Amino acid sequence: MKVLKRPEPIDVEIVLDPKETIMSKTDPKGIIEYANDYFMQICGYEEHELIGQPHNVIRHPDMPKVIFKWLWQRLQAKENIHALVKNLAKDGRYYWVITDFEVKVDEVGDIVSLFARRKAPPRETIEKVSSLYKKLLSIEESRGVEVSEKYLVGFLEEKGMTYDEFIEDICLSEEKKPVDLKELQYHKRKGLFVRLFR
Repeated sequence: MKVLKRPEPIDVEIVLDPKETIMSKTDPKGIIEYANDYFMQICGYEEHELIGQPHNVIRHPDMPKVIFKWLWQRLQAKENIHALVKNLAKDGRYYWVITDFEVKVDEVGDIVSLFARRKAPPRETIEKVSSLYKKLLSIEESRGVEVSEKYLVGFLEEKGMTYDEFIEDICLSEEKKPVDLKELQYHKRKGLFVRLFR
């Protein structure tokens, strides 16, 4: 199958409906096997265009490569990761999502598919992460991904956080709702995604 050509980005945002969820399923290499209707509505591709394409067809050039490096390392280790991602629609517009993954394995533990859910992140989160991503991208363009990764490690060490904890912190810093104690174990299992979108 012919890989779709990425459009030229334009500085126009698609604002997601916070009640809707973008869903997709890929094979272990990131080739799209399923996309729900909301995914296709937002990205602008028809089902026959999207299925069989690498998921990075919607990767926005403003995204630092190191974020995807970490994302794939975690998924290949069969671990979830919450990431804030700027995606590119077919018409060149962009949209921000927060991601949640489920790694499906077979009876011998080999990855058979990756199921992803994406929602609209809080607006304040986008502003906070954009500054970091611009720095990482600038470092990547001038010094490479390895140097960008070292900067990100140092940035997180200064904060005393992992990437997940940083994303959780900026996503939930504005949230004032108390957590229902009955739901606490569920929240611990499901993490940030459930707390943001309950």
